[in-house]
Amino acid sequence: MKHSLSPSESRRGAATVLIVDDSRTNLNVMGARLGQAGYLVVLSDNGREALDLIAGRGFDLVLLDMMMPGMSGIEVLADLRAAPRTADLPVIMITARSDSGAVVEALAAGADDYVAKPFDFDVLLARIDRTLGRASRIAELKRMVASLDARVAARAIELGEARTELAVTRADRARLVSSISSLNAEVERLSGTSGA
Repeated sequence: MKHSLSPSESRRGAATVLIVDDSRTNLNVMGARLGQAGYLVVLSDNGREALDLIAGRGFDLVLLDMMMPGMSGIEVLADLRAAPRTADLPVIMITARSDSGAVVEALAAGADDYVAKPFDFDVLLARIDRTLGRASRIAELKRMVASLDARVAARAIELGEARTELAVTRADRARLVSSISSLNAEVERLSGTSGA
């Protein structure tokens, strides 16, 4: 009997996740676990390198530590959200801070979700699957909107061409009516002259 993949398993098989954390231990543990779950994983231990990696290749999702030396996760997220190419890149913020202020700060900065350390790995996987699923639906909606925009533009061009043809036809009709009127006037004039 053939095993069919669940939607989350099929997303995992194709999804590339960038994990950004200043702790090598956290990176290795999360990387190994996500790799076992079927994700393609890239690791980075600082924000600047993470931005360079993102600029150099596409990722489906970023797991981003909130508190890092040098460039914080919030600063990395601000850079991502400011660039049109990465403005919609799914980001889940991960941090040891458990206060509600950290959650609000992460979400206000544009994080798609937030997970506090220590976390249950199954919960993290569920949040990743949900975030990737939502990102996939948003991408599909954007493709549909772009397709509809293209169709509307094509119809607008067709409509413009039809209006131009109609204007030419009306001008031709007006010239024909004028010519017929002139001919009728000439016929009447000639008829009146010949009868005299």
